[in-house]
Amino acid sequence: MDLKLTGRRVLITGGSKGIGEACARVFLAEGCSVVLVARDGARLAATASALGEANRVATCAADLSQGAERERVAAAYPDIDILVNNAGAIPGGGLLELTMETWEAAWALKVMGYIHLTKLYLALMKERRAGVIVNIIGGAGRSPRYDYVCGGTGNAALMAFTGAVGGKSVDWGVRVFGVNPAQTRTDRIISLSKKRAATSLGDEARWEEMLTNLPLDRLIEPDEIANAAAFLASPACGYVSGTVLDVDGGGAFRR
Repeated sequence: MDLKLTGRRVLITGGSKGIGEACARVFLAEGCSVVLVARDGARLAATASALGEANRVATCAADLSQGAERERVAAAYPDIDILVNNAGAIPGGGLLELTMETWEAAWALKVMGYIHLTKLYLALMKERRAGVIVNIIGGAGRSPRYDYVCGGTGNAALMAFTGAVGGKSVDWGVRVFGVNPAQTRTDRIISLSKKRAATSLGDEARWEEMLTNLPLDRLIEPDEIANAAAFLASPACGYVSGTVLDVDGGGAFRR
């Protein structure tokens, strides 16, 4: 299926690995050019090289937990057709374990990072009366749990934010929506599972025991999230805004 995305320019945060890297592959395959943003310049360069599309891949090393850095990125790349907010690594842990400094640092990147970049690019897209903003959020916002309270609460906030902004942005020709991945095969799921294994079993090496009773007996592949993001961002789904799609294999309804 031709998604009619050829020629679009896509900026992807957290673009050096995992779901961000998968989004880059999918959008490139659809004829887009991509700008990958992440903190680690060396890893960005390696990812760009692995993608093998030198003339259609740009990289920008930036710490998106900092407001000035977000503004620098938007100033450097103003002509973006599709923004994919994906950067963020909120740690696991219960309320009594996590310091307030941990909450503030985690939310500075994912929650405030998404909000600020959406604000910056929505203003630019509003002027052109065209554009799409995709927020890769997370299933914990729909089904929060105590041992991931910081992430679940942040994700729930971003779901509400996406709905509020996506309901209004269509007046300016801009669509804003979200995708909630459940457990996806990334470095992130391993680190969270190790934290849970250390807490519940006293041994982080038993992290695989935390990944049981999965829908379809497997983790989600990053490309499956990227495919959903690209399809929803395309003209084929041109009436989608304000909603957040759960990609969880029906996990929210399993016991």
